[in-house]
Amino acid sequence: MRHTSLIFRYLVCVGWLLAAISHAANAQSLARSEEDEGGWRHSITPYLFLPLRTTGTSTIDGTSVDFDLNLSEVLDVLQGAASVRYEGWNGDFGIISEVYYVKLGGDGTLPGGRVDVDVDVRQTFANVQGAYRFANGVNASGQRYAADAAIGVQWNRIKQEIDFAGPGPGMTLGGTEEWLEPMIALRYITEINDKWSFASRAELSGFGVNGDDLQYLVLAGFDWKGWENTSLRFGYQFYGIDFSTDRSDGEFAYDVDQNGIYAAVAFHF
Repeated sequence: MRHTSLIFRYLVCVGWLLAAISHAANAQSLARSEEDEGGWRHSITPYLFLPLRTTGTSTIDGTSVDFDLNLSEVLDVLQGAASVRYEGWNGDFGIISEVYYVKLGGDGTLPGGRVDVDVDVRQTFANVQGAYRFANGVNASGQRYAADAAIGVQWNRIKQEIDFAGPGPGMTLGGTEEWLEPMIALRYITEINDKWSFASRAELSGFGVNGDDLQYLVLAGFDWKGWENTSLRFGYQFYGIDFSTDRSDGEFAYDVDQNGIYAAVAFHF
């Protein structure tokens, strides 16, 4: 069925757009070095990732489709998104957690007007990490710097589903996958002046656990502390994932690479 194939291709593209927005949101993790103080220091950071390009291959029900998407194609099917990062530090030890939710999709009618199509793609992502600041000092220019390492666990849930409804029996393609995976991260931060700081971060997860061969994340960006307890963050990131699993209806897999701009507001207390 030619039209079914076109709708299926659309579903695959939507699924990859989901990965572009939600997974890659993981990249936002700048943290400003501050004077050592007793007690806990906290930050909450809502953020947004804009993937300028997303390329890869998606497989649903054993059928694979290649794609190459730009930002406008992402925005066309975006129906809702929420993402936030929390960090709590006490001395050199910290707790980090991130939560994401993204929904994309659409509906319509196939030519002929007898078959309705509904595309529903959602992703929920959450992780918890324990962090340690193994370097913290002042460079030759008199500016503070710090380096952190973190290890944790990440929960992923991806839904890629398309429903056909018409005069006869309905049909559903795709489904939902959930899995847990280990993760590690490294981050370096340095102050530029009393308002600006620079940070870079690298993160790896999956390592072949539960079908996820590897997820990677590399970012670099700036933090501008324009107010006493609030700062703005922006930068550029690269993200990739290679996940696959066998289902009763065939292989379910996605292999994607993306890059783009991220922006955030961080609240410190």
